[in-house]
Amino acid sequence: MKTVIIEDEQIAAQNLQQMLAEADSRISVVRILQSIEESVEFFSHTTDIELVFMDIHLADGLAFHIFDHAAINCPIIFTTAYDQYALDAFKVNSLDYLLKPISKDDLTRALKKLDMLSGTTNAVISPESIRSMMEEMQRKKYKSFFLIPLCDKLIPLDVNDIAYIFLDEKISRIVTFGNDSYSVDKPLDTIFSQLDPSRFFRANRQFIIAHKAIDSIGLWPLSKLNVILKVPAPEKIIISRARVAEFKDWYTE
Repeated sequence: MKTVIIEDEQIAAQNLQQMLAEADSRISVVRILQSIEESVEFFSHTTDIELVFMDIHLADGLAFHIFDHAAINCPIIFTTAYDQYALDAFKVNSLDYLLKPISKDDLTRALKKLDMLSGTTNAVISPESIRSMMEEMQRKKYKSFFLIPLCDKLIPLDVNDIAYIFLDEKISRIVTFGNDSYSVDKPLDTIFSQLDPSRFFRANRQFIIAHKAIDSIGLWPLSKLNVILKVPAPEKIIISRARVAEFKDWYTE
């Protein structure tokens, strides 16, 4: 069974590939894709894939945007860091999901479900399913505060005070409009899933930026954008050409 994994965390992708090899000898992972851009390019030219494992939050945006530009005509199992209560929509159209960290039991259950659905149209994702998922994500309750551990206490941090969040040598750091910096023991993917996507944008693998923190937007070579914030950032924040349209839509909504 020709299988593709769409996952931007290399270790997570490798772990899933190993678990699949142990769970079902019929599965052959032919490609690991790490972004929306890479996935769109792949599925625009490949039509013989039989199964896809798809992480929802990728470095260049929500994986659902892949379906705006390419057709995936095979069963899809979503992987996600979302809490259980937010996942009701993913049960539609006989799709399945795996909650991270993925367990062997959950993976086995998902593969058995796919066997039962083999040969049925219900195993293939539909536009209606995508719309349901997007609507459910819009209804999800997002955090208003983070509790930041500092010495022997927890500091409440209002989400309204966050200017940007970035990855600093594998450590997630939240930077406020007052230019205070706090380290958080969570990956950027998890933090972003807890933020309102109308107010925060995953600019690239290193940065999550707040809408109201943007001071100006500069043009960059190769049709990219350089986002300049109202507070200093440790490096330039570049929006890739593939995501310029998505960024403009988000900023002007």
